[in-house]
Amino acid sequence: MLGFLLARQAGLDDPLRLRRAESTRRVLGLELNKDRDVERIHGSGINTLDIEPIEARYMLSGGSDGVIVLYDLENSSRQPYYTCKAVCSVGRNHPDVHKYSVETVQWYPHDTGMFTSSSFDKTLKVWDTNTLQTADVFSFEETVYSHHMSPVATKHCLVAVGTRGPKVQLCDLKSGSCSHILQVMFAGHRQEILAVSWSPRCEYVLATASADSRVKLWDVRRASGCLITVDQHNGKKSQAVESANTAHNGKVNGLCFTSDGLHLLTVGTDNRMRLWNSSNGENTLELYSGSRDCNILAWVPSLSEPVPDDDETTTKSQLNPAFEDAWSSSDEEG
Repeated sequence: MLGFLLARQAGLDDPLRLRRAESTRRVLGLELNKDRDVERIHGSGINTLDIEPIEARYMLSGGSDGVIVLYDLENSSRQPYYTCKAVCSVGRNHPDVHKYSVETVQWYPHDTGMFTSSSFDKTLKVWDTNTLQTADVFSFEETVYSHHMSPVATKHCLVAVGTRGPKVQLCDLKSGSCSHILQVMFAGHRQEILAVSWSPRCEYVLATASADSRVKLWDVRRASGCLITVDQHNGKKSQAVESANTAHNGKVNGLCFTSDGLHLLTVGTDNRMRLWNSSNGENTLELYSGSRDCNILAWVPSLSEPVPDDDETTTKSQLNPAFEDAWSSSDEEG
């Protein structure tokens, strides 16, 4: 690392190369925190977590028991070993508790005074953090699998909700009424919507993942709606006709955009993760392919040692290709 710093100081090396090397070092050094623990409140499995983006101090958790817990992650004791305490919880005795498993919790992106939760009890609830009471409840005819609020929206307050049916429902928080649910039938999906995610780059672009093995990007302002259906084969003919225009060879049960919105990451029941170009739907590379018992995934920019500055015999082709910044955008390179 000292060699990288000296080369960067002398202007002999690309700053992005130092950034990638440091990112790789940190990823390879990841391990569970031995000094910090979280107070155990849930009596069964935890399905969802979300840390508020304002201070990164408070964390929500939703469990299969229907309970929601709010934790304070700050070490107020100033001791090297400490347990993150639960500030409050929506327990089984709470009048507004979810009847069944909580599948998604999310902080309001611009304020810690509000958060949302959705459950198998066919409801999406909007909570006032200060009073821990529901400010609004949206009820649906089918089981709710996921929901998401846009992190960048300024012209709308829509919550995208994926349900057991092949449609996405858009709930308008401004209306404050269940009667203003926008039920939009997005043509193309044939089975339940398992995951939804708004783009952090454009407030009107929404990605959806379904049990029909497909991932689609939508512009919610357009009548036709669908912008792209991603294809794992990138348009090449496949021997299996049923795999055409599919993202995975199985249900797609998770997706998220990278922070710059340029790429979309998906995970499926085929035990694979894939990275897509969000502008054209191109399958850029497969990040992971493994057995069903694997439960730790990480993006590692490089698994090889960086080339020494004085080694002129080693070319870029001898490096791990991932070291050549598959994540960077033209803005970073400029």
